[in-house]
Amino acid sequence: MPFQIVEKKTLGPDVVLFRIKAPRIARKQQAGQFAILRVHENGERIPLTIAESDPKNGTISLIVQGIGKTTKLLCSLKPGDGISDVVGPLGRPSEVQQYGTVVVIGGGVGTAIAYPTARALKAAGNHVIMIIGGRTKQLVILENEARAASDELYVTTDDGSYSEKGMVTDKLRQLIGTGQPVHLVLAIGPIPMMRAVAEMTRPLGIKTLVSLNPIMVDGTGMCGGCRVLVNGESKFACVDGPEFDAHQVDFDMLAKRNMTYRTAERTALERFEQHPETDLERVEHRCKLEEQYPELAAPKSSR
Repeated sequence: MPFQIVEKKTLGPDVVLFRIKAPRIARKQQAGQFAILRVHENGERIPLTIAESDPKNGTISLIVQGIGKTTKLLCSLKPGDGISDVVGPLGRPSEVQQYGTVVVIGGGVGTAIAYPTARALKAAGNHVIMIIGGRTKQLVILENEARAASDELYVTTDDGSYSEKGMVTDKLRQLIGTGQPVHLVLAIGPIPMMRAVAEMTRPLGIKTLVSLNPIMVDGTGMCGGCRVLVNGESKFACVDGPEFDAHQVDFDMLAKRNMTYRTAERTALERFEQHPETDLERVEHRCKLEEQYPELAAPKSSR
């Protein structure tokens, strides 16, 4: 049976919150974990961090930015529609313990990933300072939720259209400059932002974590698309993370890895936008081994 969408809410331009019926995932999910979705049976698998769970009502909340073919297709769905597959919770939960003063940074849609961990850190007794931001006011999301999940909240916009003008890293620099002790920094968002945070905290010896969700592909470690170097060792963001020590991440390799499928993604999006009614991924693809040895093919689904 498909997983039903029970609520859809627009948070910003091409940013949508879905509340989905998934009771077993809702009961098990912990901060920092994600789910794998397929919109339909022959669709692409995409990983999305679980922003919130409601075990009582059996729902999970996922926040989607429609930037690629599959995410735009997902954002076109409405309440009552079904999603073919939702698998989770996957990935290692966030390191939630009592650190002291914690700064949680969410850049753009990264706020959706940072929010559940900030909430868990506050519940564990930490003094949580959240910094969230976007390029414009329209791209700042979950402000009310972030305020409830933190003891202090700062909002920035690159163009100054809302709250403080500047980037989230500018605000972090100001906070550190006050001399207030900071025991942990968690940064989630665009790769350049996470890298800038890591370089800012490195000489100060402040423990810093980053979430490498942006490069995950299939979410199970089988595709190898999210391989990164951490402290000189090969790791997979989906099964070994997604959170890692920012001071040990090879950001040069991370940036290159993030570009691997850029051309294929652009081509798929262009085709979808030109002919959305066809949805090319609905065409069934067969493994070459199945073509050569049809007796090995898995039986057809009855759905």
